Amino acid sequence: VVDHHTYAIVGDGCLMEGISGEASSLAGTLELGKLIVLYDSNNISIEGNTDIAFREDVAKRYEAYGWQVLKVSDGNDIDAISKAIDEAKAEDVKPTLIIVKNVIGFGCPSKQGKASAHGEPLGADNIRAMKENLGWKLEPDFYVPDEVYRNMDEYIKEGQAKEESWNDLFKEYKNAYPELASEYEEWMSGKVNVEALESEEFWSFDKSIATRQSSGMLINRLAEIIPNLIGGSADLAPSNKTNMDSRGDFSAEDRSGSNLHFGVREHAMAAITNGIQAHGGLQTYCSTFFVFSDYMKGAMRLSALMNLPVTYVLTHDSIGVGEDGPTHEPIEQLAALRSVPNMTVFRPADSKETAAAWYYAVTNGKTPTSLVLTRQNLPLYKESGKEALKGGYILKDGTKETPDVILMASGSEVELIYKAADELEGKGISTRVVSIPSFELFDAQDEEYKESVMPKCVRSRVAVEALSSFGWHKYTGLDGEVISLDT
Repeated sequence: VVDHHTYAIVGDGCLMEGISGEASSLAGTLELGKLIVLYDSNNISIEGNTDIAFREDVAKRYEAYGWQVLKVSDGNDIDAISKAIDEAKAEDVKPTLIIVKNVIGFGCPSKQGKASAHGEPLGADNIRAMKENLGWKLEPDFYVPDEVYRNMDEYIKEGQAKEESWNDLFKEYKNAYPELASEYEEWMSGKVNVEALESEEFWSFDKSIATRQSSGMLINRLAEIIPNLIGGSADLAPSNKTNMDSRGDFSAEDRSGSNLHFGVREHAMAAITNGIQAHGGLQTYCSTFFVFSDYMKGAMRLSALMNLPVTYVLTHDSIGVGEDGPTHEPIEQLAALRSVPNMTVFRPADSKETAAAWYYAVTNGKTPTSLVLTRQNLPLYKESGKEALKGGYILKDGTKETPDVILMASGSEVELIYKAADELEGKGISTRVVSIPSFELFDAQDEEYKESVMPKCVRSRVAVEALSSFGWHKYTGLDGEVISLDT
């Protein structure tokens, strides 16, 4: 029923990028025999001939990755390309790279084989010269031969016939295997069992633990609720707590597993989860240390642009990372993620807020979610819970209806302001504690709700977060203070 191949078309520049090496290495390791990559090899980049920066033997490199490598000497030889694709489809173990030699700007006398053909419009004179050189009809300016229309119509009819054939096949499958067919349709719908997510068991925690640990517990609870959940870590699963204990590993030897081992390939990891999510049928997550989200940023941004509901599990979220030191201590990363349009970021203060983050991540179905989690243990607040789905809420209120001061924070720093509020109350200063795990969700609330949490008349405000202060001033105002790490 599902037996298609996956195709990619790449150029010289694509294979210079580090991400292509990461992804290709993993594809070879996993023996993804249904992956076929057509490489448009024209030896030209924007700055000139690729010899100035790219001289490696790509074929040998891919053979070393464990790929089958095929070559087509003339990119205009359609039959040769078709034959190579058929040969690639016959190989069911190794992924295939088809190196197709092309001439950039083919047919244009002044541009052919030159870097200027890469990114500059040809212009009217060059187009006319190219048409003359190729024996193309000069008038009208935009001329499409009847042969092209006929060919297009044939492919449309062929595609329609194949779709009808597959629909008939699925009807037969549905009659023969109704339960499996129903499961397939449910997976492809992207829906999850919300009733199970609403259960007390999903939200229940009984002790103070790190949010990375509560996330790990929640992943295993989700594994029992979402059968098509798949994900993993960039060689940090024991630290990120991302392993699904009831599921096996996905490998070259066993395709039934749900735990993915990406290796130390953060950029490819994020891009791969994008691809899986875009395909449909599976719910994805991936994980690494928060500071390494910088390596993933391009792919994370694309998931936001493409409305892909990937979940990013980013642990070790501040200076409390342990013995690894400054290279592993994120500062600016949280502000950077919060600035990505269409990305929802959660930095939960306890296990129940972490449950809210996961609940949102697997039910919103439209956009990516980043979970920013601690290494160190955090308190479990009796007042926390589903209110976190509003992005910000009153965790503890002062003695007055309108407080004298508002303390706000996210994540581990909520513990600090909670304790500070007790001290201020002891001095007769009515103090409201506001937990803001998600800027995006809080900002999306109506004005009435936001005013009820942080009344405009209360100008004495302090925000605390052990990362960059960037972004907090919209809540504290000019009269407020932000205690953070900006150095």
